[in-house]
Amino acid sequence: MVNTVLVVDDEQTLAGNIRDYLAAQGLNVHVAHDGNSAIGTAERTRPEVVVLDYRLPDMEGFQVLETVRQQGTNCHFVLITAHPTAEVRERASQLGVSHILFKPFPLAELARAVLDLMGITRSNPRAANTDTGFVERRQSRSESFPLQLFDGSWVLADRRRNGARPPGPDDDQLLTGE
Repeated sequence: MVNTVLVVDDEQTLAGNIRDYLAAQGLNVHVAHDGNSAIGTAERTRPEVVVLDYRLPDMEGFQVLETVRQQGTNCHFVLITAHPTAEVRERASQLGVSHILFKPFPLAELARAVLDLMGITRSNPRAANTDTGFVERRQSRSESFPLQLFDGSWVLADRRRNGARPPGPDDDQLLTGE
């Protein structure tokens, strides 16, 4: 399939947030919560990019990467981890992983990496970051992305009550961390 992404993370809230965010960017997104499911899903869907957690309940993320490659799926990998060590970074580099994101990370940063690996550029003068060409896709400025709380690290973008906005960062700042 065209513009297909596989998200592999055992943290269901995070995986769901990533899925929803990348789908809002116009991508076809599949989710797996363990290594064995990820391997099977990758074989069926042939993703262009796999967003892969380093620690999974049944195996290490690098085992998934190596197995997917052995299956003949030619795709890119974005490693996400809450355990950034020199060994993980070195192994990822050896395996040709060009993007590593440390949890928690802005979803817009992950989307930029995925779109970059797919060779997709976005251009919308109202919403594009001029440095990256990335676009935050929404129907309107008043529509927010429904993030769920994740380990206290993710914030809900929709902070409006009764139509009034409290003072503080706008939705774009909450989503991108900029």
